[in-house]
Amino acid sequence: MKSFPTSLVDVPINQILTEDCLKILPKFPNNVFDCCIADPPFNMSKRKGLGWAFSSHITMQAQWDMFTKDEYFQFTLDWIREVTRVLKMNGNLFIFGSFHSIFTIGFILQSVLNLRVITQIVWYKPNAQPNITCRMFTESTEFIIWAVNNDNQRAKNWTFNYREMKAMNNNKQMQNMWEIPLTKKSERRYGNHPSQKPEAIIKRLILAGTNEGDIILDPFSGTGTTGVVAEKHKRKWVMIEKEESYNLIAQRRFEDFLMASQSNHCNASPA
Repeated sequence: MKSFPTSLVDVPINQILTEDCLKILPKFPNNVFDCCIADPPFNMSKRKGLGWAFSSHITMQAQWDMFTKDEYFQFTLDWIREVTRVLKMNGNLFIFGSFHSIFTIGFILQSVLNLRVITQIVWYKPNAQPNITCRMFTESTEFIIWAVNNDNQRAKNWTFNYREMKAMNNNKQMQNMWEIPLTKKSERRYGNHPSQKPEAIIKRLILAGTNEGDIILDPFSGTGTTGVVAEKHKRKWVMIEKEESYNLIAQRRFEDFLMASQSNHCNASPA
């Protein structure tokens, strides 16, 4: 583990840090990052897990995803406060959530911290897993809150690459309802994470809310999707993840990605 940074020069760019983000973020200087993409715990795990009658597979039994109501509120407030301190003024903040967590996150952003919320993005999963209990609608969406690191009155000049988003959407304005399938098996071949996001959705956030050379923070980086996509699109990154097993998966992803990139470069025809 490297020594903690004391200035922008010391920030460990393009590195995965194995630690609780609430222990690392306070060591970072103010106003370092251009954007933050956060996929925090949703507080939906159960001590006996969530099962399905037609499968032996048990999901969402992770200790890191278990909080009391009050614990979750304080945890969410603490990490968002730290993120907004290290994020540049008017930098973009994208936060994933489900109905278990998104209302708490939204309340903290708007009513406690008075941040400008631009919109919510709805991620529709056409291949979502079937409902377990058969007592409610099948849960096939997640939400992403897009906020700006400034208050409602002063927020301005945030990054939004409108033309690039329009070009990605057959030259039509992109809506805030994104239909993207669950993470591909090819992206999970290095190991499993219960809430790994597909590269396609992270790519859209990065291309919409950052520019080449920007530094992106991911304080709950899981298996490293943010960093992998950032590398592909010439952005810098810092990822923090306290579960070492997930960081080992991320490291394998990076090793394969870098090897493939070097191979493609060597095989490219000379100009």
